[in-house]
Amino acid sequence: MSVPAEAVGQPKKAATAAWIGSALEYYDFFIYGSAAALIFPKVFFDESDPATATLLSLATFGVAYAARPVGALFLGHVGDRVGRKKIMVFTLILMGLSTFLIGCLPTRHQVGTLAPVLLVLCRVLQGISAAGEQASANSMSLEHAPAHRRGFFTSFTLSGTQGGQLLATLVFLPVAALPEDQLLSWGWRVPFWLSVAVAVVGFVIRRKLDETPAFEQQAASEGVPKLPLVVLLREHWADVLRVIGGALIASVSTIFTVWALAYATSDAVGMSRSSMLWVGALANLVALAAIPLWATLSDRIGRRPVFLIGAAGSAVTMFLYLWAISTGNYPLTLLLGIVAFGVVYSAANGVWPSFYGEMFSTRVRLSGMAIGTQIGFAVAGFAVTFAAQIAGPDGTDWSSVALFTAALCVPPLIAALTARETHKVPTEELGSRTPREVPRPEKVTA
Repeated sequence: MSVPAEAVGQPKKAATAAWIGSALEYYDFFIYGSAAALIFPKVFFDESDPATATLLSLATFGVAYAARPVGALFLGHVGDRVGRKKIMVFTLILMGLSTFLIGCLPTRHQVGTLAPVLLVLCRVLQGISAAGEQASANSMSLEHAPAHRRGFFTSFTLSGTQGGQLLATLVFLPVAALPEDQLLSWGWRVPFWLSVAVAVVGFVIRRKLDETPAFEQQAASEGVPKLPLVVLLREHWADVLRVIGGALIASVSTIFTVWALAYATSDAVGMSRSSMLWVGALANLVALAAIPLWATLSDRIGRRPVFLIGAAGSAVTMFLYLWAISTGNYPLTLLLGIVAFGVVYSAANGVWPSFYGEMFSTRVRLSGMAIGTQIGFAVAGFAVTFAAQIAGPDGTDWSSVALFTAALCVPPLIAALTARETHKVPTEELGSRTPREVPRPEKVTA
């Protein structure tokens, strides 16, 4: 069977735009995580003792996750009313602006308590932006993708987030190597200022996107719902709960990228900032290859088994990774960091865009993904703060943090075990109570 070249090219165009846009968007989001662990305790909370300052700084990281559900309600509603493209452009501009402003903020030494207040405000804007980013990008790539390759094409959104995190880490490597006085005075601001370039490039890419055929067909035939949230909760409430539970798997990412970084570079362990940033960089580099491979496997055997591998495996490998850090053995830490985050976590991370998106019909897909994931991500964001408390006053009780992380992997396991398998369901029948299945085509040629 042959299809027009234009039709073949559209999924690639949408996936590429989702990858690049997400990479640029999450560059902004993840440089905050690095700064919260390494810089902000000494810049915005330096009036407190080191342990309390770290706790307060990590709490500001979680503030954005608290803002995400609010942003999801608004952006999900708008996205299912006016389309995916407009939300993708809006979220990118908002993220770039709020991140640039963080780089311009005065320190606590300069303006007192106003400094952390302004920091929290900018962080809230980042959270609102992120609330609509992945849901709109996932909806865009899923609705453009061939039915038998939705897992592969939607995984580009998550490959993009790993690419953004890798870029953020590489930018922070030379910054972290600066002398302490230069780092705390101006060096930490540079990665935030670079968000201007990020926003401009992202805007140019995303404004050229076409709206998805599925959304346009829905709008032309049945029309868009006036209140997508009402339809969502009436017809898909169980799936929303599954997505909330499944989204807790993101706790693995926040513990890895923020708490583990702070713990490894603390006086108790004593690893250098640069060496630990390289752990994150190499793990994300491996994830860039692992994510599309896991997603391709899910197109063949299903979303549920691949997601289950990632969730159960992450509970085990994160324990091993934190143990390795506690030993102070850097080669072991590097190896287990790559295995835990680059390989095992990528199984769940690469498949959830298609797994969650396929639970919903076109008319409420963006709302369902945005609201479900952002409520779950809110818990994941504050997992870092809880971990800092669980680790005790000296911040060294890594085993309790590992058990806490494993416990947060249980709801994703339950969500996957109770969900329907949808990898063979036609795109137009996703979200239906009695969907039919179609066989995987032998070959599609341009």
